[in-house]
Amino acid sequence: MRSAAQEQDEQEQMMLEQMPAVRWIARRIHERLPQHVDLEDLVSAGTLGLIDAFRKFDPAKQVQFRSYAQFRIRGAILDSLRTLDWSPRDLRRKGRAVEEAVRKLTAQFGRAPQEPEVAREMGLDLEDYQQLLGELKGLEIGTLHMERGEDSGEEDLAYIPNPPEEDPLFRCLRGEMRGRLAAAIDALPERERLVVTLYYYEEMTMKEIGLAMGVVESRVSQIHFSAVVHLRARLRERSAK
Repeated sequence: MRSAAQEQDEQEQMMLEQMPAVRWIARRIHERLPQHVDLEDLVSAGTLGLIDAFRKFDPAKQVQFRSYAQFRIRGAILDSLRTLDWSPRDLRRKGRAVEEAVRKLTAQFGRAPQEPEVAREMGLDLEDYQQLLGELKGLEIGTLHMERGEDSGEEDLAYIPNPPEEDPLFRCLRGEMRGRLAAAIDALPERERLVVTLYYYEEMTMKEIGLAMGVVESRVSQIHFSAVVHLRARLRERSAK
């Protein structure tokens, strides 16, 4: 029979084993946020989430501690971002303007528009439009990331700017609508489809994707945000039919 000290040592070891996951999750979230958001703040929030997971973990629920801890870590980091209100209203307004331009051109062309086309629609130079995409990165954080609910076991979506149930991407990631998301991804411009595949399916960081594509990390962020806007526009169009 194990002593109380042995059980405590095992529990502490379980927790220590998840510490690298705290920084990994924090970095994955941080690379999609504006530069003024401090990575170490996210790591601190994630560490608190890990401690919370350690306190609340119930082995009787037959859930691996690793899965439960990562769920809590990510949740704690996203909660900290909500508290910071890092996404100002003016930035969200610009994000909606980009999305509206993409939605209009998608309906007009019957395909996802290229960046120069969206730039022209918005009355911007291509360079200014790409800079705007960089400023907007992070507005859609979590949009394509699924989490398993600790109790229900169902996959839910972490999303910051609006309630997730109101977002077409959230609805498409559930049940029979998942196929619509796959079709929307297939319709993306080649580079955007590549970034989405490498980031969400291969779980590469944006820095790694940049090295693979021969572009700087900030350019990957721009392409990623453009892809998310294209997906939302196409899914909203299909939902309206």
